[in-house]
Amino acid sequence: MLEVNPQPIPERGVSIAEAARRTGVGAHTLRYYERAGLVVTPVDRTSGGRRRYQQLDLDWINVCTRLRATGMPIKTIRRYAQLVSAGQGNEQDRLALLETHRADVTAKLTEIQENLELIDHKIDVYRGRLAAGDADQLWAPRRTRT
Repeated sequence: MLEVNPQPIPERGVSIAEAARRTGVGAHTLRYYERAGLVVTPVDRTSGGRRRYQQLDLDWINVCTRLRATGMPIKTIRRYAQLVSAGQGNEQDRLALLETHRADVTAKLTEIQENLELIDHKIDVYRGRLAAGDADQLWAPRRTRT
């Protein structure tokens, strides 16, 4: 995630180490994002070939990181980056991609909420049994020999 109250990016940009610090992802990941076609603009380079990241780059890395954290496959992030890089005229495609992903995330959240409810129920049972002093009555599987 981008740092809270970030310092302005100098006009010359920031190094890969500083970009990693500001975005919370490693330098290896930043290089991977570039190689995998996940960036929307080419990352600037110094005359010596070292990467120099601008605010646009850091903002986009934040988008990629958040999409990835919600389970979006690299292939889909790449497609989204291609659409953004292509510029105007494909906004409907971008919207459709994001709406599809949102539906996937919502379904996962629903499943997680249902699983959390089961966990909460089990916690309540254990607390109740421990408080009542009859926790030894809780189910414990035993194999029977046949």
